[in-house]
Amino acid sequence: QVQLVESGGGLVQAGDSLRLSCAASGGTFSRFAMGWFRQAPGKEREFVSTISWSGGRTAYADSVKGRFTISRDNAKNTVYLQMNSLKPEDTAVYYCAADNWGRGGTMPNVYDYWGQGTQVTVSS
Repeated sequence: QVQLVESGGGLVQAGDSLRLSCAASGGTFSRFAMGWFRQAPGKEREFVSTISWSGGRTAYADSVKGRFTISRDNAKNTVYLQMNSLKPEDTAVYYCAADNWGRGGTMPNVYDYWGQGTQVTVSS
């Protein structure tokens, strides 16, 4: 059974940075495409970023492009989301997700495993 555990969330001010981590266990991490999603109160879960199994391909939502960077360390079974220039509208619970088939993408239903989420709150 694959388990994903996010960490690194917190309360920051607008303009600050945070780095989220997602540690995977129980599977072959190097074969997974990974994604980050977020969900704000009263809103649907939305795509943030995705990275291929090798790290060679990445994609971002328009709302975070240029501010967020996704990366992975397959030796550590960990995917990261570096978030810079945070805005109040980035406030949400952030989830990492793993696609066992290596497809990745922007749609939540592609992903097979999900973490429990980590709260990010950005004050103005």
